[in-house]
Amino acid sequence: MGGQYRITGDKYPRMRRPRRRGKLVVLTVVSAAVLGVGGWGTLQLIDVFTGGDSAAAAGTKSACGTEAKPSASPAGAAKPLPRPNTITVNVLNATTRSGLAQKTADELKKRGFRIGEVANAPATFDKKVKGAGVLLGPATALDTALPVLGTQLTGAERRTDPARKGAELDLIIGDTFRGLTAKADADKALTALANPEPAPASKKNC
Repeated sequence: MGGQYRITGDKYPRMRRPRRRGKLVVLTVVSAAVLGVGGWGTLQLIDVFTGGDSAAAAGTKSACGTEAKPSASPAGAAKPLPRPNTITVNVLNATTRSGLAQKTADELKKRGFRIGEVANAPATFDKKVKGAGVLLGPATALDTALPVLGTQLTGAERRTDPARKGAELDLIIGDTFRGLTAKADADKALTALANPEPAPASKKNC
C-alpha cells in the first residue's frame, strides 16, 4: 500500500474498534436511574389504586362502629317506686253499670293497695270516659305512684293535675272496663317496673 500508511514486515495489524468504556458506564448509570424511577412510579400507582394499606388501616381504626351492650349501672339514679301498700286509691265509677267501683276496690285491696273513697265519678268524668279507665293523680305521681297503679289496669289513661294536693290517686272506671288486669300479669308488670333492664352502653366494634 502506498501513501501515508505503509505496511512493513510479514504480519498485518488487526483492525479493532476502539473500546468505548466511557459510553458503557454512562449507559449503565442511565439504565439504573430509569429503572429506579420506574419502580418508584409503579409503587405510587399501586398506592393510588389500593388507597394505601396503611392509610386504610388507620382509617378503619378511627372509623370503628359502635355496638350497644347493657351497662352494669344505669346512667342516672331512677326514682324509687312506692310499694302498693303505701298508695291510696279512690275508685270512682263513670259508667252506668252499678257495683263496679266496690268490686274493683275490693280486688285492689287484695293486691295490697289502700282504698280511699269508693263512689260514682264526678260530673267532669261521669259517662265521659270511653276507654277502660283514667288514672288521675298529682304531678309528683307521674313517674312514681301512677305507673305502679297502671300495672293493675293495662290500657288506662294516665293524667296528672298540677293543682291537686296530697298523694292519693283516682281510678276512674270507663265504658270498656271489664275488670282489672289478671293478677299474674299485673305482678309480672310490677316486677319489671321495679327492676328495669340496664340502659345500653356503646362499645367500639372494629
